[in-house]
Amino acid sequence: MSDRHNIGADGLSATILAHGAELASLRDAVGEEYLWQAGPEWRRHAPVLFPIVGRLAGDTLRHAGRAHRMTQHGFARDRRFEWVERGAAACRLRLTDDAETRAAFPFGFALELAYALAGGTLTVEATIANPAESGALPCAIGAHPAFRWPLVPGTAREAHRLVFERPEPGPSHRLEGGLLGPAEPSPIQGGALRLSPALFARDALILPGVASRALRYEAPDGTALALRWEGYPDLGIWSKPEGADFLCIEPWHGMASPVGWDGEFAGKPGLLVLRPGESRSFTWSVSLGA
Repeated sequence: MSDRHNIGADGLSATILAHGAELASLRDAVGEEYLWQAGPEWRRHAPVLFPIVGRLAGDTLRHAGRAHRMTQHGFARDRRFEWVERGAAACRLRLTDDAETRAAFPFGFALELAYALAGGTLTVEATIANPAESGALPCAIGAHPAFRWPLVPGTAREAHRLVFERPEPGPSHRLEGGLLGPAEPSPIQGGALRLSPALFARDALILPGVASRALRYEAPDGTALALRWEGYPDLGIWSKPEGADFLCIEPWHGMASPVGWDGEFAGKPGLLVLRPGESRSFTWSVSLGA
C-alpha cells in the first residue's frame, strides 16, 4: 500500500504520509503551496508530537522505578502508521503500542490521526485511547504544522503578524536547554504578535493555558491563514532565527519538563491522563485566505 495519500475538495488539496501520519502538502486551487517543504533548515513538514511534547530532563522517562530513554517530542513522528481509511477527501491512520514503543514508553495506547477537507478547510483530528483494563495512560499530544513565511513571496517576514481571537496577557515561557523556563511577560500586545526572526532567538515562544482557540496568520496585503483548535490548552510558536522560511503554529496538550523537574512521568505538569477504556480527541484546522 502506498506510503502517501492525496485528498482534495472545494479548491484545496493535501498530501498525508504514512510515516508519522504527517501532513506534507497543503495547496490551493491554483497549486500554491502553503506548507513548508522540509528544506535543509528543518527536515519536517507538520510532525505529530506523541507521547510527549518538548523534552524530558535528560531525555529520560521515569516510571515505576525504571528509566526509559525518550527523546524530544516522542516517537510517533518517526513511526509508520497504518491506513484505516483512504477516501477522496478524507483519510485516517492508526498507531498502536508494540514491543519497541513499550521499551521507551511503558504504556498501552492507540493513536489515530484523521484528515478531512471540506468547505475550504482542512481539519486534523487526533484521538488517543487507553486500551488497558487497568492503569492510567499519561501522555501529551501536539500538532507542529510549519507554514511558509513569508506567506506572499517577496514580502518581508517582519511585516507579518498573528492576530488572536482573545486578549493574551500571558504569561509566556521560553526554553532553557530544551526545558521550560520561568514565566515572563508575553510579547503579544493588543491581541497581536508582530513576527520577526529575532522573536525566535531564544527558541520557541510558549503560551500555556492560551485563552484563544483561533488566530489569523496575516501578511500585509491581506493574505491570511485562519487556524482554529479544540482540546489543546497550550500553544507553541516557533521558527529558526536565521535562514528558515517557515513559521510553526503548534496547538499542544503538554509541554517540556520545567527546569529543575525530573520526577515520575505520571506526575509531570500539564500531562493528559486517560483512565482505562477512556479516549479523547483533539482537533486543529486551517483555512486559506479567510
